[in-house]
Amino acid sequence: MTTLQEEFLRTFHAAHPAVTVRAMAHGKTADGRSSYELLRDRVSACDRVLDLGCGDGLLLELLAARPAGAPSVLAGLDLSAEELVLARRRPGLAAADLRAGRAQQLPFTDGRFDGCVSHMALMLMGEAERVAAEVARVLAPGGTLAAVLGAGAAGGEACESFLRLARPLFEAAPAAQRIPPLGDPRLRTLEGFDAVFRLAGFAPAEWETVRIDLTGPPEQVWRTVGTYYDLGPLDPAVTAELRARFEAESAARALPDGRVPCGMKVHIATAVRGGAPEG
Repeated sequence: MTTLQEEFLRTFHAAHPAVTVRAMAHGKTADGRSSYELLRDRVSACDRVLDLGCGDGLLLELLAARPAGAPSVLAGLDLSAEELVLARRRPGLAAADLRAGRAQQLPFTDGRFDGCVSHMALMLMGEAERVAAEVARVLAPGGTLAAVLGAGAAGGEACESFLRLARPLFEAAPAAQRIPPLGDPRLRTLEGFDAVFRLAGFAPAEWETVRIDLTGPPEQVWRTVGTYYDLGPLDPAVTAELRARFEAESAARALPDGRVPCGMKVHIATAVRGGAPEG
């Protein structure tokens, strides 16, 4: 059964397909990799990989082209038909199994995969225990789950400035222009993540927090902050005023080349499926 939260996400991504890739794919960590490449490398030894919340397929395409060789099985699941249309257009995904569906009821057989990745999607999913149980079911024992999870703005830069300006507008918006609660906040902390996935039979997660440098031209930085779902239902006039104020502040802190400093933090969780779930 589709929930109110899932219907909101489906509607948002129908209107803004590939929004996450446009916002984050250009970002780099300290070692020069993007957050998508970090996930690709976390499952470098896996031969049958599922992307949970695959969006427009960028991560799957990186997996198909990885230096260690493409997995023999590549599959992706997403709520959004519009995102999947874009994924199917990627030349490297001609053989990928791309399906529309819910993570709480995965349309795959038991033990089908030895790797599962999820980029900025897992923490948005409701019924977290059901998601964990389904991921455990489709992963073979010893299989790896690797997820990039949002961790907030990096201090003193454009994302933090945007939130300072935007939060009062989000809070003042009428009920019809507010988004439903999304996901489970436990999945944004190591303790909460382990509490959910341990019950499904996963070992304690490896947990790393990294900064993604998203510095870029003003238009690109606005696209980055535009990934906040709260913007979607706002009155266009309110959004336009917010953008004008944000761009004025950004111009004041721009670098000599005109680029705007911008960064965000993400958590990278990696957990291995063990034996039977806890009773």
